Amino acid sequence: MARNKYPEETINLILETALRLFMEKGYEHTSIQDIIDNLGGLSKGAIYHHFKSKEEILVAATNKMTEQSNKTLFEIRNCTGMTGKEKLKKLLSDSVNRSVHDEIFAAAPNLGSSPALVFSILKETIEGVAPGYVLPIIQQGIEDGSIQTEYPEELAELIMLVGNIWLDSMIFDDTPEKVYRKCVIYDRMLRGFGLDILDEGVFERLRSLAELYQKSK
Repeated sequence: MARNKYPEETINLILETALRLFMEKGYEHTSIQDIIDNLGGLSKGAIYHHFKSKEEILVAATNKMTEQSNKTLFEIRNCTGMTGKEKLKKLLSDSVNRSVHDEIFAAAPNLGSSPALVFSILKETIEGVAPGYVLPIIQQGIEDGSIQTEYPEELAELIMLVGNIWLDSMIFDDTPEKVYRKCVIYDRMLRGFGLDILDEGVFERLRSLAELYQKSK
């Protein structure tokens, strides 16, 4: 295949291919050559024209993976006519119900075998999502009286770390039953902060994704 004359299309092809391989084989077991071999003829020079290293590809691929999710978070954060608590509830519900999750879990990537990818997701959660989207919502909730906490920054990080990492069955290879029990504990923890923002629909959605993952392995 001739080199794509449109840089954005070339970059997207590289990132989509790399992310798929990182999920299938693990980041540590995926080489630049593996990526090249799956690009349909795109040269090594084309990769290095856009990315200096595999690590740089990882960061860009992680950002691409969270791009659509962040768009949803942006819309919820800036929505008017909702309390901070209501926004948190919508954020958690909309996040787990995104249709793209069905494709990802059905692909059954072994994220546990790719600590670099998991760390990249964790870093984005702590440095991007929590302060950029969840913290402003919590601060609004404090102002409108729907959320009570003396530690809004830490609460934002805790909510997202548990939701994005601990409840992810692709990372810990949890059974559907284990995921459901984790949801129960997560719900009780949030209620301890006065946040009754989870419902049975979220529990069942996460359990069904775990079932999909286990069947596809």
